[in-house]
Amino acid sequence: MSNQLLEQILDKLDQLNQRLDRVENNMATKEDVADLPLIKRAVLDTSDSVKRLEEIQDSQQRIIELLSARSIQQEAELKRIK
Repeated sequence: MSNQLLEQILDKLDQLNQRLDRVENNMATKEDVADLPLIKRAVLDTSDSVKRLEEIQDSQQRIIELLSARSIQQEAELKRIK
């Protein structure tokens, strides 16, 4: 085998090793994959909590608007009585 051919093979092997290293560095581990269902459940639970909080906030906002309107109405009645 010529030195040039051997160098080409070694260069190609080095390129393949570098590529394999990049793939391994980006690859998820078994532990990462095992955690995915737990992460998914936590995200779903958080989403449900946020939805409930938004509903409560909307309800409170409607109550504040009703109380504000009632307060304005009562102030107007008091001014009319005076």
